[in-house]
This record gives sequence, C-alpha cells and structure tokens, in this order.
Amino acid sequence: MTSLLLTLLLAAPDAGTPLLPRALLLGNAEFASPQLSPDGSRLAYLKPDEKNVVQLWVRTLGLADDAMLKAEPTRGLRSFRWTEDSSALLFPQDADGDERFHVYVVDAVTKAQRDLTPWPKSRNEVLETNVKAPDHVLVTSNRRDARFFDVLRLNWRTGELATDAVNPGDVSQWFVDADFKVRAAKASLANGGSELRVRDTLKTPWRALITASLEENVRPFGFTLDGKSLLLASTISSDTDRVIEKSLKSGTERLLTTNAKSDVTDVVWNRASSQLRAIGFEVNGRREWTALDWAFGVELDQLKAVAPGEVDLVSTDRTDLKWVVSFSSDTRPPVYALWDRKAKQATPLGAAFPKLDPATLASMTPVTIPTRDGLSLQAFLTLPNGVPATKLPLVLLVHGGPWWRDRFGFHPQAQLLANRGAAVLQVNYRGSTGYGKRFVNASNRQWGLAMQDDLSDAVAWAVKEGVADSSRVAIMGQSYGGYATLMGLAKTPEQFRCGVDLVGPANLFTLLAAIPPWWKSAEATFFRRVGNPSDPKDKELLTAASPSFIADRITAPLLIGQGQNDPRVKPSESEQIVSAMRGANRTVTYVVYADEGHGLARPENRIDFAARTEQFLSTCLGLKKETTAPPTGSSAVVR
Repeated sequence: MTSLLLTLLLAAPDAGTPLLPRALLLGNAEFASPQLSPDGSRLAYLKPDEKNVVQLWVRTLGLADDAMLKAEPTRGLRSFRWTEDSSALLFPQDADGDERFHVYVVDAVTKAQRDLTPWPKSRNEVLETNVKAPDHVLVTSNRRDARFFDVLRLNWRTGELATDAVNPGDVSQWFVDADFKVRAAKASLANGGSELRVRDTLKTPWRALITASLEENVRPFGFTLDGKSLLLASTISSDTDRVIEKSLKSGTERLLTTNAKSDVTDVVWNRASSQLRAIGFEVNGRREWTALDWAFGVELDQLKAVAPGEVDLVSTDRTDLKWVVSFSSDTRPPVYALWDRKAKQATPLGAAFPKLDPATLASMTPVTIPTRDGLSLQAFLTLPNGVPATKLPLVLLVHGGPWWRDRFGFHPQAQLLANRGAAVLQVNYRGSTGYGKRFVNASNRQWGLAMQDDLSDAVAWAVKEGVADSSRVAIMGQSYGGYATLMGLAKTPEQFRCGVDLVGPANLFTLLAAIPPWWKSAEATFFRRVGNPSDPKDKELLTAASPSFIADRITAPLLIGQGQNDPRVKPSESEQIVSAMRGANRTVTYVVYADEGHGLARPENRIDFAARTEQFLSTCLGLKKETTAPPTGSSAVVR
C-alpha cells in the first residue's frame, strides 16, 4: 500500500478534541462517488468548484489531468453514470428541490451538454444502459401522465425517442434483463399489497409471478444472465428476507441465503454476469457480508487487510479487473482506492473529508432498547469525547422515512452534536426497515402512537442508564423525524426541553391529500399503513396523530426549517403548526429556504440551519457552539 493511502486512512491521533467547524462536518465532500468508465480508462467523480458548488469531474487514470465537465451555477450535482461507450456521462438535475428531475448528458472531452428530457413539469430518471446498445438509455418518465412512469428508449446522441413500456396505472418499478428489454414490473395493488409481473418476450402479455399482501415484502434485484429467472428478496413464508432465484417459467425457487436476524441491507451485484456477489445483513448493529461468489469473498478478506473500516465496492470497469473501493467507519469518513485485482494492489484516489481527524470524532455504539410492549429496538449511541458519560444533555435524533433506518457509520450530524457536548441517540423505532416484516408491520396505523412510544421509551432508557440528564433532552429530525419531533413535544411535553423540526408534516389529512402525483401508485399503501383521510372511520385516528390539532400542548421552544419547493411536505404543513403555536402564545422560530425542497441540498443552507440549531440547542441544553458566522449565500428567511 502506498504512503499516500496510509496518510488518507490512518491520520495521527490528536491529544485534544477541538470544536469542529460546522462547515467541515456538514459542508460538501471534497471527493465523492468515484465511478470508473466502462473501458477502465477514466474516473469520474463529484467535487466542489471554487464557489463550493458540487460539479462533475473526470481524470484519466494514471494522470493528473482532472477537468471539470459541468458548470452548475448554484445547486450541486448528486449522482451520475457513464454511457456504455465511455465517452459521456448522464446525470439528473431538478430545479431548486422540486424533484422534477431532467436527465442530462455531457461529453467527457468536449464538455458539450444537453437536456435529454426537456419536457415541462415532468420527472425523469435513468433506468438502465447496456453495452449491446451503447447509444441508448432507458429512462422512466411521467411526461404522458404526471401520476405514472413509462419506460422510454432514448438515443442520447440523436435524441430519437421510442416507448418501451406503458404504465397501466399501478407500476411503481420497472426491471430490465441482460438483453436490455423491460421484462419485469412491480405494481402497487388497490389493497396495499404488491404484484411482481413478468413477460417472456416484448410481444407476450404481462403475467403475475408473485402476489404479496401489504404485510409481505418482495424486492427484485435483477434477471439472471439467460433471462429465465429473477433474483430477489422475499419475506413470503419467513419473517426476514429470503434471497432466492425464482424461475419465470415454473415458479420454482432456489434459496441462496437468509439471515434470521436481519433483512438484506446491502447487495453487491455483478452487472457483467448478472449475478449476486454478496449480500449484507446487519447483526447486532454491524454489517456482516455473506459472499455468494467465493472469489469475491476471498477478495473481500484481502481488502479488509488494506485499511481499517468497512469495505464497499463502489464501481468496476467492464472487464471487472479494476475496482473502486471505499473504506469507512463511524470515526472515518469514506476514503477511496483503486484496486487492481491482478496485482492485488491498492492505489489511493481521494478522501471525502480529508481535513477531518478521526481522533476528533466520537465513537458510535450499537445498543438495544426494550419497549413497553416487548419489542427490542436497535439504536446507536454517540457520546462526546473527553467528558464522563453520565447525566449528559441528550439529543434524540430521529430518522426520516419512516420506512428507513439508521445505520452504523460516519454520521455528520451526530458527530456535530456530540462535538458540542451532547449524547446523541438514534433509534430504529418500529417501522424501521431491516429487522423483518413483523417489526415493520408493527408500525401499521401507529404514526404518533406506538411509534412515538418507542421514542419515549428510548429516552427513558437513556435516563435510566444514567447517560442522559432528564431535564436536558431535545428531540430533532427531518421529514418523519420532524413529524416525530412535533408529536413528541405535544404528546410527552414533560420529556423534552426543546425540539428541532426540518420539513416535518403537521397534519396527516393535508399531508396525504397533497402527496406528489408520481406517488399515486403507492397511495393505497399509505392509506393502509397510515390511515385514509377519505374514510370517516379513520378520522379519529388521523386527528389524534396530527400535531397541528394538539399544538396547544407544546410548551417547549421549537425551531422549524422548511424548503419552499418541497413537493412531499409542503410549506403549508409547517405553516399550520406555526400558526397553531403562535395562536397559543408558544415559542416557535420558522425559517424558510427559498431554493430548497425536501431537505437542504445547498451547503450554504445546511450550514445556516446548523448554525441556528447550534444557537438554539446552546440556549435550551447548554451545548457548546461555534462562534463563527455561517457562510453567506443562504436563502434563509425567518418568517
């Protein structure tokens, strides 16, 4: 291993724990998402320009000829992929967070750029590319009907357009075989369940391969190389995922792997051979790999010896002889290396946050928390360095989704809060994914009820364990985490000194009535899992679970952040709770970001809200705060 890679991975420890700049933790990564070109000659990656806007860059492997391809004026790029001939790159971009993405192509040499999907008010995403048709890309688009996504075949060189699959009105996902044909679809049914449909050829009709109830989960990964079977995860006949190969013709299944404690959390897919290389499960809060390809398992062990941290395969070339791999942990942000499979040699590529010293970061510890009704919650506790771990101010940091999860690893927001002196508790409450279908289904129609009780039980656990000072507890989160913040302050006001809500819904009636049109196919699932605003029988349930109706119970100070262009949780959600609290003479600060959607994408806005949060938590919990003013350029307006 080269000395540079050692420098990136093994920073020398520091004797003290300084107050880390918020811009260092929450700013843009200096190097992110490195992707090899299919021919293995070049590397593309994301990096900020001189104005701190994330742009797309390309370098020739072995040379220092890095060049910026995309000049995005204010809103940085977040993802991209190479065209199959390695001459250009495809990337999505929306307008100020409205999530109406267009697909752009930019030439890797000339830097010429075009919008491939210039249709007004449409949302478009790259579905797949294929070496057998290097000039084409399959795109999902709702240009025909805002509610549904069809599959379009685009010649990215000429702009020629054809329709490959028309959405019948209930398909939420499409899947493509190795011959670049759309041959599987996942549909949302009127009863909240799902159906996996397949077709043998493009001319034969679709037929149901698997029909699942709301309580079951079926996740296709892709077709086998011959197109005769699908590789997928299913909870039908088990609590956790069974990874299987299912024949399209006979319906027979071959079990590949399963884990009684965990659903599938990670998948390594060999695109060239249409095979699963490895499956990741989470056991006791940490990821464990099950190698389905013995050679990959051997190589994974070799990579573990290269550097500390968890190993991830980020990108490969078409020959599969060059890999981009990352190494990361709770105290080590990702660093990237090029792995030569023949030579068994790693060459450094870059680090996401090279200025962060691992010695200044706080360790994350997996913990298990019991609930009042007998469940076990997997949670993660991050404690500040250099202080006794007793009677600390506590921040309950609630993840969004809610059908999502917190995971072990580098978490910038948790690190910032711990660095300021707080114990940070991240809880996978019921409904969080990865712990089996019974755990997810325990959240059905429990927004603000048992789901909220889980969070209260977690706070009580931290107090009982002596970690938290019961008089200095804050709750904060984004999206569903913001909703949980509002519900926590209203339902158990005695538990929380204050709360921070970012783009959290306040009224479940108006939230469900105003979901984006492209979520239409999943509407029945929302109604079954949350409640149906049109059903009189659900009125009491949704009213009790809507913070806007019980805002007068909130006594603690509240800070709210909102993106003006949020298509999921519209500004009217935040405005309802602000109006209700001010009507009850409660303390609330409301900050709106004019150029943001569901979250804060621009670093100027992230850091601005972080600075306001620091000041807020300093006042209510006594946390340390950075005195440096946030950078200029934020669109924040206090209303």
